[in-house]
Amino acid sequence: LDDAEAQVTGYAPGKGKYEGMTGALLVRTPEGLSFKLGSGLSDADRRQPPAVGSWVTYRYQGLHDSGLPRFARFWRVREEGTPPSPTR
Repeated sequence: LDDAEAQVTGYAPGKGKYEGMTGALLVRTPEGLSFKLGSGLSDADRRQPPAVGSWVTYRYQGLHDSGLPRFARFWRVREEGTPPSPTR
């Protein structure tokens, strides 16, 4: 497994059992790629999601041809708070 950081830019609403909660975090990588990050969020994370502008760490298994991470899932809020520099 690989891990990387992305900045929270917004939220997607939850559906089904997550109605009224955050369904996924909308995130952007330091390289400028945007995607949804929903897997790995606990019910507590969905009720009180990381603030817009905060950085989170996610884990993934390789990259799609588009450069987006495969099977990305939330891991934790990045405590340092400073944005990482692009590595790719």
